[in-house]
Amino acid sequence: MTGTPAKLGTRRSTMATSQSRMVADAITERTGQAIELELITSFGDVTKAHLTQLGGTGVFVNALRDALNEGAIDFAVHSLKDLPTTPAEGLVLAAIPERDDPRDALCARDGLKFADLPSGSKVGTGSPRRVAQLAALRPDLTYVPIRGNAETRLGKVTSGELDAVILAYAGLGRVGRVEDVTDVFDPEQMLPAPGQGALAVECSVERRDGDLAYLASVDHPATRVEVTAERTVLAELEAGCAAPVGAYAQYDADSGRLRLRAAVVATNGSEAVRREHTVELASAEGLDGAIALGRDLARRMIDEGADRIVAEAFAERDAL
Repeated sequence: MTGTPAKLGTRRSTMATSQSRMVADAITERTGQAIELELITSFGDVTKAHLTQLGGTGVFVNALRDALNEGAIDFAVHSLKDLPTTPAEGLVLAAIPERDDPRDALCARDGLKFADLPSGSKVGTGSPRRVAQLAALRPDLTYVPIRGNAETRLGKVTSGELDAVILAYAGLGRVGRVEDVTDVFDPEQMLPAPGQGALAVECSVERRDGDLAYLASVDHPATRVEVTAERTVLAELEAGCAAPVGAYAQYDADSGRLRLRAAVVATNGSEAVRREHTVELASAEGLDGAIALGRDLARRMIDEGADRIVAEAFAERDAL
């Protein structure tokens, strides 16, 4: 390793530090740059309110962004699905590493699969998107809002407080808890959150092409083009991570085809707008095609009432 260690800002949770260490190790392996983790507490980590009450957007990233702007850290690593779609002034996504498995996973008592959960079973999740899509599949189950890290949520199943919890498969892998997974939801069943499974490396605009140019070593163009399409849907719908919006894009490097699927589902699962479309891109390097695809799909969904469903979900949240 060479040079003065760079400071990588990360939230304090086991999952956040694990994924930040993954990025740090990859950068060091590819460039020789020494990196040390700087642990930072976000508002989302300390508040007891549920994500739906907070609105979600920015609650896990603002403290890291403040540290970047103050010069306390050199760059930060976020879970991309937590990152607002509106760019932060003076900051840039210097790298989006290759995405892990984007699917949602069920962790249930007695090794049960989703289809085998008895009617009335209590399923914990803090995500309106998951509740909406699950309710459309199994309206006979009871969906319970929960907070806390993966270990805390899994403990509610072990203790018998809940029959199952839903978590991101990638996150479970990062904290070494894949053995707790009893079922995995194919995107055909439940679309993941835009950007789920992906990480974001953020730094100041001025430093990206200067002394932090080495961050580009972990950028993965195919992942960047996929999540750009997904997050464009979210932006066009003027939604956030607390909205019942799922989106998933897949880029085929051989054919140059980018397939995007999106869904907006009422929180009780009673109504949904689903769309998908595929385009051909010249390469994964240019993002204009991905942005155009996301905008077109979102606008078609708006024509079918998707914006109304999002607005109604926010109204329900505000009434809590």
